[in-house]
Amino acid sequence: MNQRIRGFEIVSAYQDQAIQLPQRSTYNAAGYDIEAAETITLPSYWKQVVTKLVKGSVNQADKDLMKPTLVPTGLKAYMQADEYLQIINRSSNPLKRFIALPNSVGIIDQDYYNNPANEGHIYVQLQNFGLFDVTIEKGDRIAQGIFAKYYTVDGDQGGLEQRSGGFGSSGK
Repeated sequence: MNQRIRGFEIVSAYQDQAIQLPQRSTYNAAGYDIEAAETITLPSYWKQVVTKLVKGSVNQADKDLMKPTLVPTGLKAYMQADEYLQIINRSSNPLKRFIALPNSVGIIDQDYYNNPANEGHIYVQLQNFGLFDVTIEKGDRIAQGIFAKYYTVDGDQGGLEQRSGGFGSSGK
């Protein structure tokens, strides 16, 4: 019997939506190409700011102008207890589409898998720093996933709480 070590699965809400499991595109590629599960438009940050400036309506309430868009993947990832999944920008995203991950690297912890809040559904944060809105089509490759091992310090006891939430739930 083969033991499952690491991989991707489709979350239940997307089971019947033709989601592709991530694949490496070349023999020596480190990253698994992750696709968008839905068509989503990423608003242009600059278009929003210029529109507000022209109207003279930029104020404190506009702090969400730089807020990234969460793009669903329809995926969850399982891995060993001392591993995590890095979500990394595709090198062509900034150059060709003017989009990027605002957090540089997303971290998917091992205990995010099948969490009660969202089943471990992986979302990719994207921000459009171009002049025009960008539409991400369902099936477009939007990021790469790289599994990595991590190490702990001597005497580490780990967190005392079990993960109960989904996206961003491990911080206070």
